[in-house]
Amino acid sequence: MKPRIVIIDTDPGIDDAAAIAVMLSEPSVDVRLIASVSGNVGIEHTTNNALKLLTFLKNDVPVAKGAAAPLLRDNRFATNAHGQSGMGGFEFPEPKKELLLEENAVLSEYRILKEAGEKVTILTLGPLTNIALLIQTFPEVKEKIEEIIMMGGSTERGNIGIYGEFNVTIDPEAAKIVFRSGIPITMVGLDIGRKARLTAEDLEELEKSGEAGTMISSLFRSYDGGHVEEGVKMYDPSAAMYLMEPELFETKEAFVDVEISSPLTIGATVVDYDGILSETKNAAVCVDVDVECFRRRYVERAANIKC
Repeated sequence: MKPRIVIIDTDPGIDDAAAIAVMLSEPSVDVRLIASVSGNVGIEHTTNNALKLLTFLKNDVPVAKGAAAPLLRDNRFATNAHGQSGMGGFEFPEPKKELLLEENAVLSEYRILKEAGEKVTILTLGPLTNIALLIQTFPEVKEKIEEIIMMGGSTERGNIGIYGEFNVTIDPEAAKIVFRSGIPITMVGLDIGRKARLTAEDLEELEKSGEAGTMISSLFRSYDGGHVEEGVKMYDPSAAMYLMEPELFETKEAFVDVEISSPLTIGATVVDYDGILSETKNAAVCVDVDVECFRRRYVERAANIKC
């Protein structure tokens, strides 16, 4: 089978780095672009972090700098979880600046979609600002997108608001545009990442496996306060693993919309399985994951990354 063409739109970010690293080592996936977006930290940091990660992994996937702020709102960052630079906890080499494209992320994504001889999958690991701009500016590319697999939203409680998950809440207007686009979407939400955790023993195994495993373990030991004894929540890696091994997950078709006005529930993903809000289902929502198999397969993949 031909490798699946993928664009990664991301805001690295510790768990973004852990997701990207295993994606780049997967032979069935052809990553054509990494597009940065403001999210966990500011756009200069997220772009530089993508370049640092690629340099460390000795990978030459091009990087395009994306949106520096949400569509309508001020920036809010997650430095409490990811540190000031977004990828603290490991000493990366100086980034290869030549991997950075002159064109911005939206134009780069548009070009790759138009040039590809087949449909392209977009994996989003951050706010959906770039994707909303892409489909609003170039609506004709929607037919070139096979699927958007997004880490974002929640079927339960939130992590930046009572019901708001970070990636959606940072730019809820962008998320609403994407969910209403008609493009096939799989939502890998907050509740899945909370289930799919790595243990302290998993991190020790990664440290013994080589440079890449040590990098991932070191990042996770500084992630979100470093409480590894509680298990490391695998938010972005869950979306990456769904793309590569969907059989590990259970999904359910639903109509999903995003709250953009209520100060009490801003950014909430309203997941309607029963056709109350709409008879049209616009997303496959991940509702469960085989946790033990997920842990084993992620650690195996990360341990086999060559730098």
